[in-house]
Amino acid sequence: MLGRRWLEMTWRDGLFAHWPVDPATVAAALPDGLSVATHEGDAYLGVVPFVMDDIRPRGVPMGLSFPELNLRTYVEGPNGPGVYFHSLDADDRLGVAVARGLFRLPYYRAETDVRRTVADGEFDTVRFASRRVHEGVPHARFDATYAPTGEAFTPEPGSLPAFLLENYRFYTAGAGGRLYVGEIDHEPWTLRPAEAEIRANTLFAANGFEAPEGDPVIHYGEPIAVTADRIRRA
Repeated sequence: MLGRRWLEMTWRDGLFAHWPVDPATVAAALPDGLSVATHEGDAYLGVVPFVMDDIRPRGVPMGLSFPELNLRTYVEGPNGPGVYFHSLDADDRLGVAVARGLFRLPYYRAETDVRRTVADGEFDTVRFASRRVHEGVPHARFDATYAPTGEAFTPEPGSLPAFLLENYRFYTAGAGGRLYVGEIDHEPWTLRPAEAEIRANTLFAANGFEAPEGDPVIHYGEPIAVTADRIRRA
């Protein structure tokens, strides 16, 4: 549990698409102080589009909401296992500036369109289309439609879904390679099997990776309330 809950928010409409890759592929892109985390010998690169709702300092009645798209991997670090973000694209100029300044994360401005389809009064699909417009960095596009397809479940400890989703820490590198760590907290994920039609995805190339072969492991995340602390030196 976090000692301080500085930010509160809700994550919704989340797709988790993960490709297994050779650990050496990930290791070459990590800053000093981090090593690759693996599950049964595989490292993973994950593409995660979702909506961050009502992001606000604790006690503030109203907050920001915007869609986000990130490319991530999983690491071992000095404070324990965590997530390392290669890039995060968000459709909110203020949110990007705050995240880059306070959390030292590689956030970039993007134009994003998220549409939820409702059929017979119930949620059906999400269309998520993102185009990076941040100056001075490689452009990136992502366009997908996705939907949950099966019964909800909570990841079992030690399982692949738990390895991919039950992460409560992230690392980021600042100026001069200095390593920082941030902590988040939430209830265990409620996941559902999902299907996705990915029409465009240039995030791998934009971050210097070759596109992984094969189909990704796909999950849909039910909405979840999240709290986050400030970052600190790892």
